[in-house]
Amino acid sequence: MQIPAELEISRGLPTPGCAAAEAERYTRRLATQHYENFNVVSWLLPRRLHQHFYNLYAYCRWADDLGDEIPDRARALALLEEWEQELRDCYAGKPSHPVFVALRETVSALDIPIEPFADLLVAFRRDQTTERYATWNDVFEYCRYSANPVGRLVLYLCGYRDAERQRLSDATCTALQLANFWQDVSRDLEKGRIYIPLDALTAHGLAEEDIVERRFDARYVSLMKELITRTRQLFAEGMPLARSVDPELRVDIEMFSRGGLAVLDAIEAIGYNTLERRPSISKSKQLRLLARALFLRAFSSAQPSAPAAPAAPYGRLAIVEGGCLDPGVRNLRALGGNNVARSYSECRRVARSSASNFYYAFFMLPQPKRDALCALYAFMRLVDDVSDTPGSAADKQKGLARWRAALDAAASAECSSHPILPAFADTIERFHIPPRYFHDLISGAEMDLTVAEYPTFDRLREYCYRVAGTVGLTCLHVFGFDDPHAPDLAEKLGIAFQLTNILRDVPKDYEMGRVYLPLEDLAQFGVPPESLARGPLTHELRALLEHEAARAWNFYREGVELIPLVHEDARAALWALARIYSSLLRRIEARGYDVFSERVRLGAPEKTGILVRARFGWYSQTNVLEERDRDRRRPGGTFLGRRAG
Repeated sequence: MQIPAELEISRGLPTPGCAAAEAERYTRRLATQHYENFNVVSWLLPRRLHQHFYNLYAYCRWADDLGDEIPDRARALALLEEWEQELRDCYAGKPSHPVFVALRETVSALDIPIEPFADLLVAFRRDQTTERYATWNDVFEYCRYSANPVGRLVLYLCGYRDAERQRLSDATCTALQLANFWQDVSRDLEKGRIYIPLDALTAHGLAEEDIVERRFDARYVSLMKELITRTRQLFAEGMPLARSVDPELRVDIEMFSRGGLAVLDAIEAIGYNTLERRPSISKSKQLRLLARALFLRAFSSAQPSAPAAPAAPYGRLAIVEGGCLDPGVRNLRALGGNNVARSYSECRRVARSSASNFYYAFFMLPQPKRDALCALYAFMRLVDDVSDTPGSAADKQKGLARWRAALDAAASAECSSHPILPAFADTIERFHIPPRYFHDLISGAEMDLTVAEYPTFDRLREYCYRVAGTVGLTCLHVFGFDDPHAPDLAEKLGIAFQLTNILRDVPKDYEMGRVYLPLEDLAQFGVPPESLARGPLTHELRALLEHEAARAWNFYREGVELIPLVHEDARAALWALARIYSSLLRRIEARGYDVFSERVRLGAPEKTGILVRARFGWYSQTNVLEERDRDRRRPGGTFLGRRAG
């Protein structure tokens, strides 16, 4: 093969037919020095796999550059043909190009078929002939060749060959490819390509010329939000893959998804304008993701991996378009223990994919209580998604009505065909949780469809009780309690969490057409509602937010009195939750109540520190709240994204 001199990666390339050791040194150098958002191989990956990953990366990198870095398309196609012939020579035992000399060692040792390598070249050739994709199906078909083979190759490297893991890998790799598309809109335009489906452009009132001319406006923002939402769903679908592999591989496998999600976060952070700039992931962000993954490994039960089981043959309970609850309702007890166990597994998947503050605290609990909270979380997450997922108000009302029906069925020891309901019903029965709390929660979700603002704090408190106080009450039954004062304190602590989230999400909620801060408070401080969109942070607005924070602190001080009242095996988890959320409120204060320039959050190291303290018993009632000016103060949804999460 004639080596293109213009390729940067050809520098230092050994001579054809070189020794395997020399070829592997080249692939190692290429993989460790070439820029990517995330390292090809982390120090956590078993050392025995490092060189194989380097060899795989070198193959993919060369094929990609032959297609992308050669300006003449006819020549690029010819080079890709030569590259495929090199591949076939490699499998015939006659490798020549140094990358294939190294790769031969990998495919021989691990018995990897040629198909995924060849499939990748289909995509690289398509890039030379196709510049537009009419529909989502066309984009997914491209991903089948451009991304999914890479995931399958990684599975082969790790010793997995089953269809279910390949399915999960395909979802993850397609999501990674899509995230890369949305990140690289400006770069792809320079190459004459648009990977955004043209029918998606049309749905948002955009034309191909708008993208080519880089017209950034509200239509593009709306488009990018839809693209990101769909991509996040694919990441969530593939998340169980990490739990299905050996513990020593889990962090690296999960980092692929976390890295892709971080790209989506970065797009959101720059205001969605990928027409003009390409968001990147900083080294500090990579370290935070790694810390998060390490925490999950450290606090997970050290269970051997089992083959990824196909999803149970359930139907689906849609949460928009009116829902589709199957009429065939079956008795929970008739399902048998295996189906309930599969249902708990699905609930754990939902909780893990959302990765809220509550999910991290679950690790402090004994397994039965941890599973119960995952079941509660899954139900509440899906209910919450109804009001926040795009769709008409009428469809969302129907979706919530169907969840009410599902709740009533579950409370009667029956379950519909949705995968989470058998575990949810089992949790209600086992921990004696009153179903009225869940009906109140659904009423709170309905308020988000019909109520855009709250005249008084009393009215807001009613909402906070429904979407957050109910969460505290249901969790209390799982935690265990004997004191009759405990329910009142659980409700107050849930409201404190919700008020914290309302403060954090002021501009985001305004963008969604909701103003949760009481209108009477806005009037008292002379703050017009429209200033909640992006500021500026005037003296009046800062005073308003400080007033709301003080109200939240009052609920915290009362609510944390719950900690010594719950059963001993749940106190660490509850302390961690209160500490995390009060630290978030303290962070808002420390930033002078600037919730407009960027979303206030706690970093993974800070959360990990709190959880480690709780895990090892380094906590007490006196250090639960992270308050500012503690001495000056007189003592006096919910685990779902915007609703405290």
